[in-house]
Amino acid sequence: MLEVGEETGQTSEMLDKVADYYDQEVESATDGLTSALEPLLVVFMGVVIGAMVICLYLPMFSIYQNIQSG
Repeated sequence: MLEVGEETGQTSEMLDKVADYYDQEVESATDGLTSALEPLLVVFMGVVIGAMVICLYLPMFSIYQNIQSG
């Protein structure tokens, strides 16, 4: 495209078109990656929060068992 722009004398217009094309490519790749990572992040955060809740409640269950058996 640059060669055609040089031949026609419209190098800056051709460079603008190439820049716009690559901007659209980067934006679509970023959108695709974001939409792919979003469910994985939700699952990861659910696992982390679930592990934290389990770690908080496990000592209470063991205390209740010690109270009932004693």
